[in-house]
Parts: sequence; C-alpha cells; structure tokens
Amino acid sequence: MESNSGLLPALLKYWRNLRGLSQLDLGLAADVSARHISFLETGRAKPSREMLLVLATTLQIPLREQNALLRASGFDPIFEEPSIESLDKTPVGEALDYMLRKHDPYPMVVMDWTYNLIKTNQSADKILQIFVSEPDLVTSPVNVLEMIFNPNLCRPFIVDWEKIAHEMLSRLHRESLAKANDERLKSLLDRLLAFPDVPDKLRQPDFSDSCEATLTLKLQRGEWQFSFLMTMTSFSAPQNITVEELMIESYFPLDKETELACQRLMY
Repeated sequence: MESNSGLLPALLKYWRNLRGLSQLDLGLAADVSARHISFLETGRAKPSREMLLVLATTLQIPLREQNALLRASGFDPIFEEPSIESLDKTPVGEALDYMLRKHDPYPMVVMDWTYNLIKTNQSADKILQIFVSEPDLVTSPVNVLEMIFNPNLCRPFIVDWEKIAHEMLSRLHRESLAKANDERLKSLLDRLLAFPDVPDKLRQPDFSDSCEATLTLKLQRGEWQFSFLMTMTSFSAPQNITVEELMIESYFPLDKETELACQRLMY
C-alpha cells in the first residue's frame, strides 16, 4: 500500500496535541525517545508498523483512526469493521439483546457512532411513540440527536430543551475532534445546527465546560411525564471497529412517578 508521507506526521502531532502531551511526555509513556517522536512528526523518520501501534495505543486513538494512521504510513489496516447485522449471532449481539430485555420496563437503546439507532427495547419503542409530534416525518435510520433537535419530532416535549441541546452539542463537538477524519460526524453537527431556533451560543463549542458522565432528561406530553437519568456505556478494549463504536444509552427513573409510568406502559 502506498504511503502518504505528509499526512502521517500531521496525524501523529494532531493526536499528541489532542491528548495534551509534549513530545517528552509521549516518549516517556511509550518508551520512545523524545528525539525519535520529533523525527516522526517532522517526517525525518518513518515508523515501523509496531511503532505506530505502540504510539496509537499510548495515545488512546480509536481503532478507526489507527487504521488511518497505518494507511498513511503505507501499511494495511489491521482492525476489521464487520457489519452491524453480522453482530446479531455473536456473543456481543446476544449480550446486547439480553441487556435490552432485562432493562425493561425502562428504556435502553443501542446506537452507532453517529447516533443512529441500531436496537431498542420495548420500553424505548413505546416512549418514542408517545413523544414524537409527527410520526410520519421519522425516517430510517432513526438518528437520536436529530429526534432531539427537530421541532417536529421529540423536541417540543423535552423539558429544558436548551440545556439538553447544549450537552449533546458539547459531546458531539468533542467526538468530532477525536475523529478528525470522519466527515459523518461533521455532517451530523451541521444538520443539527440547521434546525430552526438553535440559540447562537450553542453554535460554537465551549471546551471549558466539563462533560458530565450522566444527564437528566425530562419528558412531558399531556398526562405522560417522565424523569430519567441517562448513562452512556461502551465495550471495553474491543478488537474491531464496529463493536468499539457501539454506544449503549440506558435510562433510569429519577422518581416514583416515572417508575410507575414505565410499568404502566409495559403492563
């Protein structure tokens, strides 16, 4: 495979800066001299495949981006990207189905890295049916963030929508930076900002704000009221891109009223 000698140094420097490391910091962490790191970032030295993987692991670079590094240096990518459908009959797919079933009567969804819905449990399906203003406008694949931002879908029923939108955009801005070569995240960000009445202050990322590990979501439509704590989890140290990029969003009731409403929906 032909290398791109100009791209590789730029990628290495980008990831080092993104992690807030000096050349000396990276060299110490990866057991490589700072001088050699400097040579790699200026193109004066060409890394071996093993060296690239050591640096990528040290920098906690996502597998998709590790493949990009390998291609830029003239090596074949090593991390596979099986289709979502192929996961169904694997241990990972079976584990996801088990988690979804066991989390009922509370919502749980599985998304890809661009927030497209892959799997939902029964509770999530029922709640989506209630909190969508115009169901005929829902298209496939269903994108969770577009559902939140679209004033014709879920947005009218989200209490304190602007706060939720700020949290989602902050997360998306960070993920776009972490996956600089992925145009799909940038396209999603542009689509969200194109929806009407998005406040100007949400259009520019504010990286001084910390991203919370959890988020509170309140929904209200007529007699239906829900208050959830939302958490996001992923698989640890997978060896293929598809599994690494899966996101599991779980919703937990914050009050007795929500707990009873979820049970009422299911039973």
